[in-house]
Order: sequence, then structure tokens, then C-alpha cells
Amino acid sequence: MTVRVVVADDQALVRRGFAMILRVDDAIEVVAEAGTGHEAIEAARLHRPDVILMDIRMPGMDGLEATSRILREADWGVRVLILTTFDPDEYVYEALRAGASAFVLKDIPPEQLATAVRTVAEGGAMLAPSITRRLIDRFAQRRVAGTAAAGRVGRLTEREREIAVAVARGASNSEIAERFLIGAATVKSHVSSILAKLGLRDRIQIVIFAYESGLVEAGDHDVGH
Repeated sequence: MTVRVVVADDQALVRRGFAMILRVDDAIEVVAEAGTGHEAIEAARLHRPDVILMDIRMPGMDGLEATSRILREADWGVRVLILTTFDPDEYVYEALRAGASAFVLKDIPPEQLATAVRTVAEGGAMLAPSITRRLIDRFAQRRVAGTAAAGRVGRLTEREREIAVAVARGASNSEIAERFLIGAATVKSHVSSILAKLGLRDRIQIVIFAYESGLVEAGDHDVGH
């Protein structure tokens, strides 16, 4: 299946560079480019892409607002992959809360960009890298558990809560399976159940929910190396 992509970045050279890299992959079709948030919204409406590469810092309407509007209005399964220059960038956390599925740094190796796009298109989330763990830990510190989110925790079984916490701390399915002595298929089943019970989109949103509900507190677990 061909993955249809829109590339949104206000810097033409950067935007066209990403588009050129992606066009090398036969499984990816770049259907449009956009230089502003408004253009990204219009491109999404017109082309109904599978994935949008979205820069955050654009003039006029930024990528954060564009992401929120696109995902709120879309009646198809579009997913947003955030592009950022900084490690970490506080706006990335807000973009993930708005529903973005992943983020990558703009200096990502070319061969990894296509992989990231395919991963997001297939329903995955770019969660494993330590940069994601550091970002979530840093900016979750600014938030307190929300009453509504905390109340939804009761929908989960004890094992589902444990797995949600493990996901929030950056553990992969194989790491979770090893930790709890269960099969990988069982882990996937639990993750799917968590998503369904909480009305979440993907693993990234499990991370956000875990911090905002108080299941995990920033700083209670060491991350990175």
C-alpha cells in the first residue's frame, strides 16, 4: 500500500528536501507541500493524506494549531508526524496532546525518515527513543493530575494499569513481556484494550494520559543512559 504524505514546513529548502527524500521510497507518495498551517489544513482537506509531516514553528497559524484542527475535522485516518529542530521542544509536548502520533528531529538520517513515516502510517508511534522519554519527563513536571483523566483510570484492570505505566516509561512490547513474564501477543492485547477503554489513539496518547492522570509522576523513574 502506498503511503500518501503532505510535507508542511515554512522553509522551502527544508520542505523540498524532505519531499525529495521521501519520493525515493516507492511505497511513499508525496501528494502536496505546504508552507503555513493554513496551507497544511487545505492540503489535508484536498488530498486526504495518510501522514502529514508537520513543522511546529510556522508563520500565521503554527503547526500546533494546524495539527489540532486537522485531527479534529478529519473523517479519515490521517496521522501527524511532528518535525522539530530542538531536543526537546516544549511545543512538541503540546502537539502530542493535540493528537500527533510522533515527532522526529530535522537532522534525522534520510533513511530513517521514510521508516518513521511508514511506522506512523501503520498505526505505530515513535516512542522508543530516549529523546521522547526525556521530553515527556521534562514537560509533564509542569502539570498536575487532572480530575477527569484520573477518574478514567478506574476503567483499567490492575495489569492494564501496570502496562500503561510501562508504556509511559518508554518500554517496548518485548521489554514489557519480559518484565511481566507474558507473551508479546498478550502485551499487544492489553495495549489494544487500554486504547479502547480510554478512547485513545495510540501509545503516545497512553503516555500523555498516564502523566495527566497521575499514574506516573515525572522524575519517579530514571530514563536514558
